[in-house]
Order: sequence, then structure tokens, then C-alpha cells
Amino acid sequence: MEPQQPHGLDDPDYAAFAWGRFRRILGWMAAAAVVASVAADGVLWWMMGWFSPFTMIVTFLGTFLTIMSAALLMGLMFLSSGSGHDEQVEDRLKGEIDLD
Repeated sequence: MEPQQPHGLDDPDYAAFAWGRFRRILGWMAAAAVVASVAADGVLWWMMGWFSPFTMIVTFLGTFLTIMSAALLMGLMFLSSGSGHDEQVEDRLKGEIDLD
């Protein structure tokens, strides 16, 4: 019996590639989030006129963190699916659940 080769995120070379790609995508999403946050502050300023610096900061952070949370969760989902990690999970209830 030949030894099982690591695959997916168990392979160090592939894991380095996948995590590097994940970080690169998050970097681009951070840049997009900054642009969207500045635009949100700009739209509020254009519609309402002057408002307090606290409101500007909170609006910026709220927009930025919302976009980054979505990017992080979606990125992790695609990393898990694309790396074959999802297929490695053992379904212990397979055949036990009646879906009829």
C-alpha cells in the first residue's frame, strides 16, 4: 500500500499558494472598501452638508468593516471549497438520515 499524498491545504506548497492568493484578494478588497467608505462619507456630506468628525469616522469604519467582514467570510468559503478541503470532511451521518 503506497502512502497517501497530502492534498488540499494539507500540502504545504499548495497551502502557501492558496493562503497567498487569499491575502492578495483581501488586500484588493481592503482597497475597494476604503474607496467605498470614502464615497459613503462623501455622499453623506453632499446630501447633509457639514457633519461632525465623529460621524465621519463612524460611517467610514462601519462601511469599511462591513465590506471587509463580507470579503473575509466569502474568501474563506471559496478557499475551503477551491482547495478541496470540503471534500476531505467525513460525513458520519451519511446513510443515517432519511431525506424523503
